[in-house]
Parts: sequence; structure tokens; C-alpha cells
Amino acid sequence: MIIENEWGWIEDIASTYVVIRLWDWRRMVVPLSYFIEKPFQNWTRDTASLIGVVALHVDYRADVPRIRRWLEEAVKQSKLWDGEVVNLQVIDADSRTIELRALVSARNAPQSWDLRCEIREKLIAFIRDEMPEALPRDRAILIPSGDGEGDLGLRPAPPEKMRASASH
Repeated sequence: MIIENEWGWIEDIASTYVVIRLWDWRRMVVPLSYFIEKPFQNWTRDTASLIGVVALHVDYRADVPRIRRWLEEAVKQSKLWDGEVVNLQVIDADSRTIELRALVSARNAPQSWDLRCEIREKLIAFIRDEMPEALPRDRAILIPSGDGEGDLGLRPAPPEKMRASASH
């Protein structure tokens, strides 16, 4: 469950309070009235399984189908994966990068967290080692300044030229 931006499991229910064992083994004691007055997330009503999200920004040159194939194989090799959900989608694009969202499922919240961390780390290594062109980068269009002062005479293009160049 998630309560006050912390996640954990209900450990004890007393007549006036609930003890929640948090992910880092701390205990949160919450008055029973809290559950009547405020919303909370219950992750285990039917099952403890969860779908975890890994988000990553990559360059437009990223080979998304190749990353998707690699993700499917990497998740299948993980002992943390429950065999249910693995998916990769492009969920956003801005002027610099596209955003990928990987969905992976695990048996419970701690395994979901660990699987997300494992897959994020491996995705970064895969892209760095096998597809460096997909790493996010800044771009600039340089135009001659015409001052002839012995340097390269280059300066960044004004924003209106950047927009015009990007549309071609």
C-alpha cells in the first residue's frame, strides 16, 4: 500500500491505529481515522503482483524495435520477472528526445522495485554499448559570423533559423 508517499504492508490493526511496515523496515503508526478521512492505495486486495514502469529518454536516432526486442530478452532472463507483462512504448517526444516507457511485472512490490532498477541499469548499458547514437544529445546549428577575426567565425543560429532548419 502507499500512504503519505511511503509504501509498505499492513503489519497490525489495533482498535485505534494501524501499524504499517515500510519498505525500509521502518514502522508507520497511523490512526484508524486516517483511513476513513483520506485516500490511500491498496496494492494487494486481489494479488500482490505489480506492473513497474521504467522511463528513459533517448535520441530520435534510437532503433526502438531493436530496444524492444532486447528488453523482452533481458526481462525473460531476470529471476524477478513473473512472466506476465513486458512492453516498450514511445510515450512522448519533445524537441530533443523521445521518451520510452518499459512496463515489466513482478510478484510483489519489492521485486517490482528491484526489477525496475535492474532493467533500467541494463537498458542504459545496452544503449551506451550497442547503440551510442541513441544517447540524448544537444544540437546546435552554427552559421558564419562574417567578422573575419581569425577564429572560425561561427555563432549559434538565432531561434527563428533553428525552427526553420528543423522543419526541413
